Amino acid sequence: MDMAESLSAPLKDNKLFKGVFAVGGIMSTLVIYGILQEKIMRVPYGPNKDYFIYSLFLVFCNRITTSAVSAGVLLASKKALDPVAPLHKYCLVSVSNILTTTCQYEALKYVSFPVQTLAKCAKMIPVMIWGTIIMQKKYKGQDYFVAFLVTLGCSLFILYPAEGDTSPYSRERESTIWGVSLMMGYLGFDGFTSTFQDKLFKGYDMEIHTQIFYTTVCSCLLSFTGMIMQGNLLMAIDFISRHHDCFFDIALLSTVATASQFFISYTIRTFGALTFATIMTTRQLLSILLSCLWFGHPLSWEQCIGAVIVFGALYARSFLNNTQMKPPLSLEKTENRASSPPKGNP
Repeated sequence: MDMAESLSAPLKDNKLFKGVFAVGGIMSTLVIYGILQEKIMRVPYGPNKDYFIYSLFLVFCNRITTSAVSAGVLLASKKALDPVAPLHKYCLVSVSNILTTTCQYEALKYVSFPVQTLAKCAKMIPVMIWGTIIMQKKYKGQDYFVAFLVTLGCSLFILYPAEGDTSPYSRERESTIWGVSLMMGYLGFDGFTSTFQDKLFKGYDMEIHTQIFYTTVCSCLLSFTGMIMQGNLLMAIDFISRHHDCFFDIALLSTVATASQFFISYTIRTFGALTFATIMTTRQLLSILLSCLWFGHPLSWEQCIGAVIVFGALYARSFLNNTQMKPPLSLEKTENRASSPPKGNP
């Protein structure tokens, strides 16, 4: 037993292994997740071409699956279900996470998936803003320059869509303004969620599954309440009862969403929020390419230039960090804080 532990210890402490595990998990689950969410929200079901419009129902299905799995893991490992942090902090993460996911699903009604996915690359900007406000982090000049280039590239991609790339919900291009507004809401809430999760992991001796369990339980209650208030619960159930293929898509979406949640929490805890945002770059590029091939999204030459600017800036930043033989600032702080005793109140 001692020999097995001594052999497995270097593997667990290997940063390369942890990085490959995090990247592989995020890439595989979120690429599938992205294709499924576009199919559910933008592709009609049945001979009558009915569109699924109940975003909160998707949130509820995703969260109840994740909470059930995380509770099972905690019970199987004989770990206590007692909350480590105050419950209101879990609820705060939950509220921002629900707003993030709802904005993401609703935006797909007005902008195409490639536009939404490239806009997610701008996640670095709100993460840096929230990191400065919540965790008092200081970032290097190259981080701000990359953030500027990402904003420029995303602006080109959104402002110059290809002809024929229209929303299935509206023929008016003004709908894109509402879609972009929803994407801005998504970026702001998502940046807060990952940064506050980072703060909880660093401030408390917290298991990944514990945070996921309490966050998703709160999300279940909030999304269920929201559906009741909107009167959409029975309509969503009626829709999936009439379209069995939609039920299968939602079940698969919830499964990969659950798996991705564990990989995301592991990555944030191990490498920090900003590093997590950087890891997402390759996944977003692959998602755009697959979506364009799968769903036939046209791209204008301005959008191609915008995509090159965005991914070029992000990959250049990663290359500079590697050539300097120095990890990103967020990773340095993660390692430094890991060596210090946990704090009681973050």
